[in-house]
Amino acid sequence: MKNFVEELRWRGMIQDIMPGTEEKLMEGPQAAYVGIDPTADSLHIGHLVSVMILKHFQKCGHKPFALVGGATGMIGDPSMKSSERNLLDEETLRHNVECIKAQLGRFLDFESDAPNKAELVNNYDWMKDYTFINFIRDIGKHITVNYMMAKDSVKKRLATDSREGMSFTEFSYQLLQGYDYLWLYKNKGCVLQLGGSDQWGNITTGSELIRRILGKEAFALTCPLITKADGTKFGKTEKGNVWLSAEYTSPYTFYQFWLNVSDIDAERYIKIFTMLPREVIEEAIAEHREDPGQRKLQKLLAKEITVMVHGEAEYEKALDASNILFGKSTREALQKLDEKTFLAVFDGVPQFALPKDKLSANILDLLAVDTQVFPSKGECRKMIQSNGLSIDKEKFTDIAGTLSEEHLVNGKYVLVQKGKKNYYILKFE
Repeated sequence: MKNFVEELRWRGMIQDIMPGTEEKLMEGPQAAYVGIDPTADSLHIGHLVSVMILKHFQKCGHKPFALVGGATGMIGDPSMKSSERNLLDEETLRHNVECIKAQLGRFLDFESDAPNKAELVNNYDWMKDYTFINFIRDIGKHITVNYMMAKDSVKKRLATDSREGMSFTEFSYQLLQGYDYLWLYKNKGCVLQLGGSDQWGNITTGSELIRRILGKEAFALTCPLITKADGTKFGKTEKGNVWLSAEYTSPYTFYQFWLNVSDIDAERYIKIFTMLPREVIEEAIAEHREDPGQRKLQKLLAKEITVMVHGEAEYEKALDASNILFGKSTREALQKLDEKTFLAVFDGVPQFALPKDKLSANILDLLAVDTQVFPSKGECRKMIQSNGLSIDKEKFTDIAGTLSEEHLVNGKYVLVQKGKKNYYILKFE
């Protein structure tokens, strides 16, 4: 048995741990779970720490359960929230659960014949027929209101939202999550619940319920909430969450997020978000410190996590796309980009919309009259004559020339480069 707790400890992935947890796990293979509320049809990188913990748990020989909260997702967890969540309908939740399961399959082994293969469970399955009267009689009587009120998640919420308060629906959330732990303990042998440090209160309610009802010991371990060195929120960009779904965050944008983290963050994140062994990570950090300008650590981090989430082929495409903007590239590489990646690479670049018949206009008219790439035809002519204009990453040297259908990327875009750093997109429709 590999020591799971020791593995997490050197990676900086433990915030709170219940006494006896490490010893219990060293007795032999155990079962543990992480809960995920299916509030969207994709996980985002804020979920990744808990998922990586489950991945380590399985690699150390234990059996992981991913609990997707079809029931609790209908309520919403008050932890770290300033307002009550919108309630989702059953159909939406079912769709979200299926999408999340597919994503988790990239991290966990659900399919093999191994005794510790992962399982996905949905608390809606055991909550849907549980009547309210039975629940408050069987479960509610074991946990006092005083105990529930003492939880930080409840106290913080009441302190910050004194006018509206907290609904009974949200207040009951910790009881429902506690019952999940009890059910999984009895039916699946889960002796450990894992999660983010904001879940400590809910997790310990579950272990307390198991102690009071069954007289058994159950354990808890949480990971720290990930922050950035500059104090800003991890996993957020100007456009919002960084999603694991390629539909919401392109693999190129995903790759760029990790490539652009700070040196301090890269040293922490490579331990948390990759499965690389300790000696490889320590060597990579030492190399990076000798020459930070090469950004070797960020490149390694971005590669490992992009391959894990999107696969090798998408990583190669993201790398090619990065070279288009930041390194030497070719027209052929540009033409291979799908529309979403092309627009992600050149996000923020000035765009000009033109009718398709303008494609055959003289290049001087096109760039100085029909668009404002150049302030005048004279400046455009000088740039072309001095070899400073590129169309689709190839030098354009004919002042009497025109464009053609062959120049179109994805059938509608032309990339104009003026000098070394000034890009423009012409969109022909």
